[in-house]
Amino acid sequence: MKHTYQYPRAALTVDCVVFGFDGGDLQVLLIRRAIPPFKDHWALPGGFVRVEETLDEAARRELVEETGLKDVFLEQLYTFGTIDRDPRERVVSIAYYALVKPADHTTAASTDAAEARWYPITGIPPLAFDHATILDIALKRLRGKLTYQPVGFELLPAKFTLTQLQRLYEAVLGTEIDKRNFRKKVLSFDLLIPLKEQLRDGPHRPAQLFRFDPVKYERLKKKGFLFEI
Repeated sequence: MKHTYQYPRAALTVDCVVFGFDGGDLQVLLIRRAIPPFKDHWALPGGFVRVEETLDEAARRELVEETGLKDVFLEQLYTFGTIDRDPRERVVSIAYYALVKPADHTTAASTDAAEARWYPITGIPPLAFDHATILDIALKRLRGKLTYQPVGFELLPAKFTLTQLQRLYEAVLGTEIDKRNFRKKVLSFDLLIPLKEQLRDGPHRPAQLFRFDPVKYERLKKKGFLFEI
């Protein structure tokens, strides 16, 4: 005998906070909605979960459909279930956050999105639904993680300078960091591989390039190592 539910069920959606770093500002990828409700308002990319897909599959599909992003770092963030968060019906949303290098991806809006655009975290327009709340929680998660795990390397080029790394931390944390102390702390972890290459940034003398050593980090993490800044 086929089981039937006695109670109405809430709809399920996914929403994605996509962070990027352009070398100076922390940015968030937003879409301009092409359909009601909140038509022409800016929002986080996302949509309804299909019955045959997992939550992760739904989040990655929506990112591809609404922004064109593929193969990005994606992690589940939080569940949002305020009763009146969606004017259409009772909707529960599973939020994710993604970290990407904007220069490595071309954005292309489609389906429910009329446009996809990067905005600096300090200049976010009014957002549809409860997406401002979701973005705020995602930013707090990113700031927290950045102080104990090297997730920030997902936002940097494969080769970077210590100045670029410091700019990233300052952009995410929203505060200035002492240059000498930052470099001393970062180099003490022994997780950066110095390269025989340099980068000229403006009128200053060329700076040495580094790359992150994920193999060494994973090995140290198993021993209880934390990337504390």
